[in-house]
Amino acid sequence: MATLTALASPPRACRQLCGEAFFDSGNYAAAAQCYAEAAHVSKEAREPDLWACAMTRHAFISIYEHQFKDAAPLLEGAATLAARGDPARTTRYWVAAVQAQTFAGLGDLSNCERALDRAEHVAGLDDRAPATGWLRFEGSRLDEERASCFVALRRPDLAEPALNKALGQARSARRRGSVLVDLAIVGAQRGDVDQLVMNGAAAVDSARQTASVGYVGRKLGGLREQLVPYVGDRRVRYLDAQIKDLVSATSSQ
Repeated sequence: MATLTALASPPRACRQLCGEAFFDSGNYAAAAQCYAEAAHVSKEAREPDLWACAMTRHAFISIYEHQFKDAAPLLEGAATLAARGDPARTTRYWVAAVQAQTFAGLGDLSNCERALDRAEHVAGLDDRAPATGWLRFEGSRLDEERASCFVALRRPDLAEPALNKALGQARSARRRGSVLVDLAIVGAQRGDVDQLVMNGAAAVDSARQTASVGYVGRKLGGLREQLVPYVGDRRVRYLDAQIKDLVSATSSQ
């Protein structure tokens, strides 16, 4: 689908979409090259929205590798560019949502919440620009993103209400699997083994149903770290074995 969209998009957007394809397949070096090229071409064309999006996608690589200090300056630059872009587009709000993830990774609750509040302003756009291949943010996943930030900040009291709301809104196996992983982590943070096992097993099932198994699989790989204090429970050991098998199968594809 991304390839078909790219063929119908301007060349500058094509580079971003190619980067997405590489990113989803785990080829971060190739993705970074595509995003760097997209940023350069967008700069030359004086298209701040496209430029900001390229920088934000580039920052995602550092976020997924938990190199949050590396992501922060890229996102600051993207926010500056987005402020110069088309006010009818959602670029600035998407950048804010991604900044929130970075602040969460840095353990900065106050700035994280401020960034999330900025992202929420997407709902106030009277005349939203139509979604494009390179900018698809319209705020529908903000509950998930807010909850994921609170999970990263180890605030299960804030995360769980947002996750339960997001679970009811998830329409794809990929999104449902992502939310279920976070709910399992909340269970681990609270010491609730029943919640941990139930949601972890459901996340494994969702991962098996989605073509984006790599994305949910990576999140499940992170969940394994949360299982360590509970390996005395046979249910937890079985869940760990299921995740290990899924991740191994994904890596060998």
